[in-house]
Amino acid sequence: MTSPLALDGPAAPPRANGELVFAEPWESRAFGMAMALHADRAFGWDEFQAALVARIAESETADPSGAEWSYYRCWLAALEDVLAGRGALAPGEVTARVELLTTRPAGHGHPH
Repeated sequence: MTSPLALDGPAAPPRANGELVFAEPWESRAFGMAMALHADRAFGWDEFQAALVARIAESETADPSGAEWSYYRCWLAALEDVLAGRGALAPGEVTARVELLTTRPAGHGHPH
């Protein structure tokens, strides 16, 4: 199963030379999580894309200057909206988990 990632328009992910661009590791993880859940048929791509476009529009309204805008924050919020809407998790659960994981120190218990 493939997802029709938008190549342009508000739902299109950031790209450079045709390749997806992630500014932070969590962005690629959020992307991968959504892609894996879609592949497992947890939600339809049209449903996710509509939630993403809505979150992007909401973000643009909340911050018209774009100073705080982040495509992948919108992506993660849209994923949470879709999963919460399906009863797969409670609203805010993904965001809370991401915040917990991003505050862990480097190595966080992995012996190297």
